[in-house]
Amino acid sequence: MKRLTLLRHAKSDWDDPVARDFDRPLNRRGEKAALLMGQFARTRAMAFDMLVASPAVRVVQTLETFFTGYGQVLDAHWDRRIYLASSPILFDVVRELPDSADSVLLTGHNPGMEELILDLVADNGASPLREDVEVKFPTASIAVLDLAIDTWAQARDNVATLASFTRPRDLDPALGPGAR
Repeated sequence: MKRLTLLRHAKSDWDDPVARDFDRPLNRRGEKAALLMGQFARTRAMAFDMLVASPAVRVVQTLETFFTGYGQVLDAHWDRRIYLASSPILFDVVRELPDSADSVLLTGHNPGMEELILDLVADNGASPLREDVEVKFPTASIAVLDLAIDTWAQARDNVATLASFTRPRDLDPALGPGAR
């Protein structure tokens, strides 16, 4: 059994006049959400053997703030393929994870993160959480998936159970849609 935790980057600042999307920073709401989600991960005693993440500025800042709430800093393995990756690319990243890591935190972007969850978890009506993800995998959300595999190379469609799905608004309604 392997556990894959997906953390989508927090809300970025579209008003910042950066030249490249890759360089877009978080906004204040994003910082608040990332801190809250780190605190949530700490209270849930989430533990990770490895962190793999997109090197985009908004992901780096999400993790820095997340770690403040989490109370621990993990060494990141930066993988540029994760930046705006599709589900097939993310599958490649997952299949290449070292088998010595049983619990991995993967941090990146949508729509790929959402698509990966929808590919990994069967669409058979058995998972109300999957239906919630299908509606939207918002910024700074955390999805925890248990994969019925012994090696990461075995990752494929319909092999996971969505153990939990938590959005920032589930913890603080002020972080919900339309809030500033």
